[in-house]
Amino acid sequence: MKILLTGVTGFIGKALVVELLKQGFNISIAVRQKTNLFPDKVKQFVVGDFGSNPDFSTRLAEIDCIIHLAGRAHVIDTAKASALDEFRKINTELTLNLAKQAVTAKVERFIFLSSIGVNGNQNNQPFLEIDIPNPQEPYAISKYEAEQGLLNFITPQ
Repeated sequence: MKILLTGVTGFIGKALVVELLKQGFNISIAVRQKTNLFPDKVKQFVVGDFGSNPDFSTRLAEIDCIIHLAGRAHVIDTAKASALDEFRKINTELTLNLAKQAVTAKVERFIFLSSIGVNGNQNNQPFLEIDIPNPQEPYAISKYEAEQGLLNFITPQ
């Protein structure tokens, strides 16, 4: 299986690449800039600024599965725009752009890592998948909006 990962320089991404390589998967990574974190057998696809909705199509033709981990977790400079708008650029718009390109390229599987924050900031019991989403912070709102947008790509079986 040929897998394209985004967000590989993050906490989960680094560990996932290592594990997938151990299991013998063919890995490609989409990165903003070239990285030396991984062995040469990991194909790197440099896309530049994720906020500019990059074109992934040249790489997707050979991909079976996308694991989309990339996301913006912090907004440092909120003077330029609202924090929610900054989170939406990566967490919502990039996600939906990549999903649209994946559908066009007939990628078989798209795995999106969201956030527990979509369920709310706190609960007196464990969150369940049947709970009504209640995102409170801009980060969680942008992830929830991505989830809702991704539902448009699901085809009934």
